[in-house]
Amino acid sequence: MDYTIVVIVIFIVALVAVGGALLVVPRRQVGPAEKKPEVGRPEGSSGEGATAVLEPEEAEGATAVAEPEAPVVEPVPPPAPPIEMPPPSAGRLVRLRARLAQSQNVFGRSLLSLLASDRLDEDTWEEIEEILITADVGVTSATQITEGLRTRVRVLGTRDADEVRKLLRSELLAHINPDLDRSVRTEPHGDRPAVVMVVGVNGVGKTTTAGKLARVIVGDGGSVVLGAADTFRAAAAEQLQTWGERVGASVVRKEEGADPASVAFDAVTRGIEEGAGTVIVDTAGRLHTKTGLMDELGKVKRVVEKKSQVDEVLLVLDATTGQNGLRQARVFAEVVNVTGIVLTKMDGTAKGGIIIQVQRELGVPVKLVGLGEGPDDLAPFDPEAFVDAILETP
Repeated sequence: MDYTIVVIVIFIVALVAVGGALLVVPRRQVGPAEKKPEVGRPEGSSGEGATAVLEPEEAEGATAVAEPEAPVVEPVPPPAPPIEMPPPSAGRLVRLRARLAQSQNVFGRSLLSLLASDRLDEDTWEEIEEILITADVGVTSATQITEGLRTRVRVLGTRDADEVRKLLRSELLAHINPDLDRSVRTEPHGDRPAVVMVVGVNGVGKTTTAGKLARVIVGDGGSVVLGAADTFRAAAAEQLQTWGERVGASVVRKEEGADPASVAFDAVTRGIEEGAGTVIVDTAGRLHTKTGLMDELGKVKRVVEKKSQVDEVLLVLDATTGQNGLRQARVFAEVVNVTGIVLTKMDGTAKGGIIIQVQRELGVPVKLVGLGEGPDDLAPFDPEAFVDAILETP
């Protein structure tokens, strides 16, 4: 009896001990990842750090996968354009003769037709003079050419087409003056490069002329540095850069709005350092009526002359502007001592007589003519080739 009681007491004590131990063991914490999310519950709706769960249709295919970072690839600069070798200047005007003849044939054919007519009365001679004036030969030159032709036709008494063509050719050549020095001075002197300034009003093609002139010089075996002194137009510097890259010429340029004189000075300095034969300075277009801008052009020339002499100041004129071009020429000649004229867009006008008038008024020869938009359409001016193209002389 007593033994049974003892066993029961021991069993009860053991049972109590085991139960107490179970109460002391802590509950295992359930991590956030193990919590069963509530479907459709927005983030932060209850409890700190509550996690938003997408609806089944939103969750489909939306498993976030960490993508590897793409390797950093350095941009590859575009390849430099291939350096071109332009054709030499010799014979350029002859090669472009057909284009010149096409633009001037109304002028030439009209004169030849009148001179070869059976009857040369006063009205006919007045008409001849009018054609010359319309072609921008100028009143004085037109009168002199007409009187010269009239005298020679009267003395020779000829109406033969070939004879008339020879007479007209002779008169036109005399007034264009083939004896003027039309060479563009691009040869270095000692250790100094020749310096060519390109000037003119807006829109006549100065930057294009500077680039094409560089091609002419490189085609003749020379070397060039281009100075982008038109700092008022960023596009002008970009355009000149392209021209330079195509023929392997260095280009000196600065930020938009920089001092044009400093660009020109640095270009000449670069030319000396590189041993270049010619430095071409492209200046900003300016209205010939604006005194301040014209004075600035004079400053560019003075600053350049501290480093090297300026061998050429080429005034670019649009041949289609006629009399207005002549007024521009006068003002520029007063400011920077123009040494030569470049007539652009000669293929787009029948007013080739401007050559005679500009030379007569300024005593400055036309040295270059532009006959199109192609890179090699700038040619040294040859009076005989020009007159022959007008008169379609074989």
